[in-house]
Amino acid sequence: MELSDKASLKKFLDKKVDEYDQPFFIKSDPVCIPHMFSSKQDIEISGFFAAIFSWGNRTTIINKSKELMQLMDNSPHQFCLNHDSKDLKRLIGFKHRTFNTTDLLYFIEFLKYHYSKIESLESAFFNKQGNSVENGLNYFYNYFFSLEDSPARTVKHIASPKKNSTCKRLNMFLRWMVRRDRNGVDFGIWKTISPAQLICPIDVHVARVARHFKLLDRKATDWQAALELTENLRSLDKKDPVKYDFALFGLGVMEKF
Repeated sequence: MELSDKASLKKFLDKKVDEYDQPFFIKSDPVCIPHMFSSKQDIEISGFFAAIFSWGNRTTIINKSKELMQLMDNSPHQFCLNHDSKDLKRLIGFKHRTFNTTDLLYFIEFLKYHYSKIESLESAFFNKQGNSVENGLNYFYNYFFSLEDSPARTVKHIASPKKNSTCKRLNMFLRWMVRRDRNGVDFGIWKTISPAQLICPIDVHVARVARHFKLLDRKATDWQAALELTENLRSLDKKDPVKYDFALFGLGVMEKF
């Protein structure tokens, strides 16, 4: 499909956003995990794990995320704050792809450290007005691994722009937390930055579709590609550019475009 001008491209992609940014989308997407909860902290923690697990088959991602929530008694915030050594023993053996028990125990240690001081995970990314996503992701990486006993192997599970990663999973998590969605897919519970500042999650599927529509010229799929794509999406909707993640993902993954 060739769309010769920006107006027709916007019309087409807006139609695809309307098609996929719907409640039916939740059930088969990792975003269904935070939708299991109502408290802000449970939404944050469950969403964080679901996003971190989000590579590979979506059914497997959802099932492993649900398994972890069950191990946490479906109360992830209370578990992270109040677990004892006996509670942690039941996590032994948990694994999702290369994410294993060592990684999980450190994640929980960090979440306990953070939530013991501050009531929201938002400040782990953004702690003042005027933050950018790039600064926020780099800040989070440094903060997350600031505890003395952070395992070397766990570093690979948290991406950062300074390592030129696309940060696809964390950008997806930020989309869930920040974007105000009239259809209820994304939560919009974080207010320090606006949806206009978000960076579009990008992977091979999204990049393929974006290059087809000349929304992305860069050959490498890296942080600079994420910035380039998002800047082009802002020319279609400057207030909510990452809504087009629904269109690009839907075309690339659901429709095999």
